[in-house]
Amino acid sequence: MSTPPIKNQNQEVEKSNRMKYVLEKLSGRLFMLCALLSVVSLVLIIGFVFYKGFHPFVTQGYSFIDFLFGVDWVPSEDKFGIFPMIVASVFATIGALIIGVPIALFTAIFLAEIAPKSLAKIVSPAVQLLAGIPSVLYGVFGLAVIVPFLQNNLGLARGQSLLAVILVLAIMMLPTVVTVSETAIRAVPKAYREGSLALGVSKIGTIFKVVVPAAKSGIMTAVVLGMGRAIGETMAVILVAGNSLIIPSSLTDSVRPLTTNIALEMGYAAGTHQEMLFATGIVLFSFILLLNFVLAKISSKGGN
Repeated sequence: MSTPPIKNQNQEVEKSNRMKYVLEKLSGRLFMLCALLSVVSLVLIIGFVFYKGFHPFVTQGYSFIDFLFGVDWVPSEDKFGIFPMIVASVFATIGALIIGVPIALFTAIFLAEIAPKSLAKIVSPAVQLLAGIPSVLYGVFGLAVIVPFLQNNLGLARGQSLLAVILVLAIMMLPTVVTVSETAIRAVPKAYREGSLALGVSKIGTIFKVVVPAAKSGIMTAVVLGMGRAIGETMAVILVAGNSLIIPSSLTDSVRPLTTNIALEMGYAAGTHQEMLFATGIVLFSFILLLNFVLAKISSKGGN
């Protein structure tokens, strides 16, 4: 006697369901493995850098305070002070924010609120394309265009200076800040704009009094991300900074930021010198960690 068709169908359905459950479990474990690999990679990198960086302070008696606030970096004489580099990194980042953020914000407002769609479709991809340019090309541009411009117009002997670093970093952070800010502005509900316009507020007034405040969380996120790009940049800065180990007293002084110091000396450093470069990386990592903490706080607040 043959098996009823309904029973065969039920068996096929059960088999299909079992396969789905197996695939779901395998997919879940695969995703978990990928997540664990990411976490393990982060832990290994942080652990290695902190182990190497703290080794001279724990085992050799070096003072971490002297390391942070010392002004002399002479590895051959066992002098390791990074305060001029910290000041240079902070000044360069702040200067880049002062110049880059207003330009990026106004560009984002123009693309999201004012520009015709035909023009926005051209300008927006062009701005995003800036993010794909290798950082060393920004440095080459700064060395070939910005540095000679500063030499000819400010009378600098070399042109490689804090001001050149600020200008290059301001250009480099534009795509990040523009893209994220534009997305945040476009996400503001249309009802906000319509309500403001209905009350008699002009279009520009609506943008700056209603739209921008409503998108402040996303805009602040863009600023923090741009700041992280600026403080962590290396190759472009090497070419235009001048790499002088002094505390900058003006925009025309040559500087050596933290990232530049690591990139320039890690290739030949050994022993305590190498460990102090890892310690410099700890300081840089602390800055990035602080920025991520600020970003997390901003994101948790949402639009409030």
